[in-house]
Amino acid sequence: MEQTSPDIATVQAVDPAPCRNVAEAMLHGGRGMAYAALIAGVLCISGSALFVKLAGVPGPVSAFYRFLITGLVLVPWWLSSGAARPSGVRLWLTLAGGIFLALDLILWNTSIMLTTASTATLLGNNAPIWVGLGAWLIFRERLSGRYWFGLLTALAGMALVVGTTGWSASGPGKGDLMAVAAGFFYGAYLLTTQKARSSIDTLTFMTFSVAAGTVLLLVLNLSLGLPLAGYGARSWAYLAALALVSHLGGWLAVNYALGHLKASAVSVSLLAQVVVTAALAAPLLGEHLTLRQLLGGGLVLAGIYLVISRRRVT
Repeated sequence: MEQTSPDIATVQAVDPAPCRNVAEAMLHGGRGMAYAALIAGVLCISGSALFVKLAGVPGPVSAFYRFLITGLVLVPWWLSSGAARPSGVRLWLTLAGGIFLALDLILWNTSIMLTTASTATLLGNNAPIWVGLGAWLIFRERLSGRYWFGLLTALAGMALVVGTTGWSASGPGKGDLMAVAAGFFYGAYLLTTQKARSSIDTLTFMTFSVAAGTVLLLVLNLSLGLPLAGYGARSWAYLAALALVSHLGGWLAVNYALGHLKASAVSVSLLAQVVVTAALAAPLLGEHLTLRQLLGGGLVLAGIYLVISRRRVT
C-alpha cells in the first residue's frame, strides 16, 4: 500500500473537537455519558500510531513528551480545581496506573518504529485477553460466554483488517514481540484504572498518573542517553498532537468511562481504534480501505456490541 508524504497540515486535519467537547461534559453524567466518552476517546486515541510514526523520534522519547506535554496542561488544571490529593491505597493505585501506561507506551511506540504501524497496533491491542483473565482471576468479575465470543469476533475482525501483509512485513521480530509485551502492560493499566477510578475523579487520576509516568520516562531516557532535543518543527507538531489529542483528550474520556463501566467492556471497545486508524490513514496518508478491511471493521464493531451488551445475558 503506497503512502503519500504528509506535512504539518496533517495534524490540523485531525479535528480534536469531539475530544474537547467530551472533556468538558464528562465531569458530570452517568452511564450514557460514559459510553459517549468512550466513543470520543476511541476517536482521539486512534491517531496515536500515526502521530508516533510521523514524529520519527525514538519510542521512549515520544512517550516522554506525550506525558510531559499532557502534564503541563493537567497540573495547573488540577491545582485550580481544589480537588483533594489521593492518599493510601488510592494514591498507590493511581501511581501504578501511570507506571503501567508508561511501560506500555515505551514498548508500543518503539515497536511502531521497528515494524509496521498496523502490525504494532494489532498486537499491542491484545490487552482484552489480559484484562479478561485479570478481571476474572483478580477481581472475580463473571465474564459470560457472550463476552468471550465477542472478543474472538473482534480479534478476527482485527486480523482481517490488517491482512496477511501486516503479519508478514516483519515476521516474529523484535518489534512484534515488543508490541505483544506492550499489550500486557496496557491490560494492567486498564485493570488498575478501573479500581482507582471507582473512588477518584478523572482529573485527579490523570494528573497523578501522568506525573508518575513522566518521572519514569525521564529517568529511562536519560539512562539510555536518548536525545530529548534537536528535532524539527514537524516532529514537535506531531508530538504535541500525540499529547493533546491522543493522550489528553483521549485518555480523559477513556478514564471517565472506566470509572463507570467494566474494564473488560472498555478494553474491547478500544479495539475499534484499529478500524478508525485505518479510516484516518485513507485521507491523511493516502491509504485506501479494501473490501477485506471493511468486512473486518464490521466484525470488530459486531464484537464490541456483543461485549457491551453481555450484561443482558442471564
